Amino acid sequence: MTSPVPLRLGLVGAGAIAQSYAQAAAHSQLIDLRAVADCRVEAANAMAEANHCAAFASADQMAKEMDLEAVLVCTPPVTHREVCCSLLDRGLHVLCEKPLSIDSASAVQMVETAERNEVVFTMASKFRYVSDVTTAKSLVTSGVIGEVVLFENVFAGRVDMTHRWNSNPQVSGGGVLIDNGTHSLDITRYFLGELADVQAIEGHRIQNLPVEDTVKLFARSKSDVLASVDLSWSVNKEQPFFLAIYGSAGTLLVGWKESKYRRSGDSEWTVFGKGYDKVQAFVRQLENFAGAIRGTEPLVVNSSDALASVAVIEAAYRSLAKGAWESIAEPCRV
Repeated sequence: MTSPVPLRLGLVGAGAIAQSYAQAAAHSQLIDLRAVADCRVEAANAMAEANHCAAFASADQMAKEMDLEAVLVCTPPVTHREVCCSLLDRGLHVLCEKPLSIDSASAVQMVETAERNEVVFTMASKFRYVSDVTTAKSLVTSGVIGEVVLFENVFAGRVDMTHRWNSNPQVSGGGVLIDNGTHSLDITRYFLGELADVQAIEGHRIQNLPVEDTVKLFARSKSDVLASVDLSWSVNKEQPFFLAIYGSAGTLLVGWKESKYRRSGDSEWTVFGKGYDKVQAFVRQLENFAGAIRGTEPLVVNSSDALASVAVIEAAYRSLAKGAWESIAEPCRV
C-alpha cells in the first residue's frame, strides 16, 4: 500500500495562529508546508526560515511562483474575502481561519467562488477537531446522558488586547463576540444542530477598547435546547471545563485537562479523555482538509457550517444593539 502524497500547502499570514498551524504541519506526514506569505517581510522570512520553506511578501506572488495545491489563510478577518477569492480563482483549495468573514454577503461570495472553481473551501474551527469534543459528541448522541436540556460554554481568560488587531473593529469586525464567539457558536451548533435565535448582552468594558470585551450569550436551538456562553478577554473564570452538557439522565463535561461524564444515580464520574490538545486538534484539522481534497473523507466543517457561523454572529451583534432576542437569518444566496 502506497503512502498518501503530502498536500503541497502555502500559508498566508505569519502571526501567532499561523505559527500553530506550522507546528501542526511539522507533526503531519500528510502536509508539506512549502511557503509562507506576509506583507510583513521580516515576519515571513523568520517563519519560513524556522520551517525550511520559501518566503513571499504577498499571497499573489506566492501563488504565482510556487507549485501549490492549497493555501491556509491566517490574515485578519476584514481581508478574508479578497485574499480567499483571489486564491480560489487560481484554482487553489483554501482553508480560511475563523471567522470566515465579517458579514454574510462576503462569506457567500467566497463560497460561491469556490463552487464556481470546483475547489475545496472551508473555515477553520479547531474545537470540532479536539479528540475529547468528538468523543463527547458521540457519547451525547448515544444517549448516555439522556435528552440534552442545557448546554454551557465558557471561553473567558484575561488577555491584554489594547495593542492587538483583534480589538480594532476596522480589522477584526468586532470584539470578543466575533473572535472567541465564533468558536463558541460553532461548537454549540455541532452539538445542538441548527440555532433558531440568540441574545447577547455586553458586560462592563474593562480594557477601554473600542469593542466589547465581555459578553454573555444565550442561544436556542431549533429543537428548543437552551445554550449559554460566557466570553471575555478581561476576566479569568478559572473553570476546569469549557463545555458542560446537562441531560435528562446525566451530565457531561469537556475540560482543558480532563473530560468526564456521570449518569444520574452513578456515584463516580467516568473519565473519557485527557482534555484539550491543541497540536492534536490542529493536525487533525489540516489532515481533514487534505483528506477532503484527496477525496478520502468529507469535510468536518462544510460550507454550510461556515456560512451559518457568520449568520449566527451577525444575529448576535443585532441582538447586542437591540437588547433583545434576535432570529438567525439564512445567508442569502443567488
